[in-house]
Amino acid sequence: MRYSTGVILVATAALLWSLMGLAIREIEVAGTWAILFWRSAAMVPTLLAFFAWRRRKPILPALRATGRAGLMAGFGLVVAFAGAIFAIQSTTVANAVFLFAASPFLAAALSWVVLRESVRRATWAAIAIALVGLVVMVREGLALGALAGNLAALASAMGFALFTLSLRWGRLGDMMPAVAIGGMLSMMVALGMLGLTGQPLLVPARDIAIAMAMGAGLLAVGMALYTMGSQVVPAAELTLITMIESMLAPVWVWLLLGEEASAGTLWGGAIILAAVVLNAVSGMRRKPAIPPII
Repeated sequence: MRYSTGVILVATAALLWSLMGLAIREIEVAGTWAILFWRSAAMVPTLLAFFAWRRRKPILPALRATGRAGLMAGFGLVVAFAGAIFAIQSTTVANAVFLFAASPFLAAALSWVVLRESVRRATWAAIAIALVGLVVMVREGLALGALAGNLAALASAMGFALFTLSLRWGRLGDMMPAVAIGGMLSMMVALGMLGLTGQPLLVPARDIAIAMAMGAGLLAVGMALYTMGSQVVPAAELTLITMIESMLAPVWVWLLLGEEASAGTLWGGAIILAAVVLNAVSGMRRKPAIPPII
């Protein structure tokens, strides 16, 4: 595959993911757990079909081969997926996606603490800058009554960071089986939480259709494209390209739904994205063992 083709695939994946906030906004009745269940129910078979087509190997042995690392990664995705849905339902899409962008920094900090991986000075500087943006956004969320949504977005970023850490710890070069495990665990957790909270699983058909379209069309297809493109695009460049998601997600809801972001959100988000750019550009010549997971 050519480098230019890889860039197009990754950019297309980021474009698909940027529509996730708009799709969740279109859901009228379903709560976080119902959305998580139906989205995962469509995502898992799509991912497994792609894996079987690409690898031409039995699926079950590949899932079992991930071991404890795969389970840890899967649970990280449960937190990431559920937190992201709740955050988008509880605060502005701009707030949510800008806070999601902090995930690579959380992953770097976790890797330093747990795996004793060295962290470049440029990354520590980027983390410090990103913390300023986080404070700006969370502080404003407290003032506007959106603290729960902001905390959920940070929990989602931490879940993605745990997912990345698990891949590195288990030396899992292919993220696809771990993502599928995350989808299966998400369905189980969602059913359990629906039972505990008494919320309905059988929501209106329109909500189910949107959630399943998200899972199969936006999330799974985006992950498949990202996986193929990441084979020829350096990790630092992947981080920059996938920033398309953070930049476009607020634009879609503004253009189509009239949802505006506050000044504090835009300033805090700009600071976080600047930190992401700084870290990615400074690492252009560095080749990590595993590409970052967005």
